[in-house]
Amino acid sequence: MSLHLIKLCVGVESVEDLEGWIALKLEEKRRSGLAIDHFHTTRMVPKRVEELLSGGSIYWIIKGGVQCRQRLLDIQPFTDAEGIGRCRLILEPEIIRTEWQPRRPFQGWRYLDPKDAPEDLAGAESGDELPLELRRELTELGLL
Repeated sequence: MSLHLIKLCVGVESVEDLEGWIALKLEEKRRSGLAIDHFHTTRMVPKRVEELLSGGSIYWIIKGGVQCRQRLLDIQPFTDAEGIGRCRLILEPEIIRTEWQPRRPFQGWRYLDPKDAPEDLAGAESGDELPLELRRELTELGLL
C-alpha cells in the first residue's frame, strides 16, 4: 500500500512558479554537467520508505492549499559537510496538478494517507482547468 508526504512549498507563489523553478534548476545542472536528478533536501528521514516508494508522491501546499504533487522516486539519507544527517527526496520533475485542498502551514513534512489526498485534476494537461481563485471559492462553497 502506498503512502504520501505533504509539505509546505516555501517561497513559491503558484504552481507555474514551481514548474519554472524546477526547469531552471534542471537546466543549471545540465549546463554544469551534473546528474540531472531533481530532489528536495529535508532534515528528517522518513521511516516508512517502502510504503512511500510504492507509488507515493509529495503533495505541495502553495498559498494555503494543496495544489499539486510530484511522484517520489527514491529516498537517499546522507550526511552533509557539517556532519548533519539529511535526506534527499528524489522526485519526478513533472508536476501533477491536484484539486485545491485547504491546509494550514506547518514545519517539515508529514505523512499523508492516500484516502486524505486530493484527487488529480482532470483536464489539467489540456488547459481546461478553472482558475485557482474560482476553484478555491467553489471548493469552499462545497460545489467541487
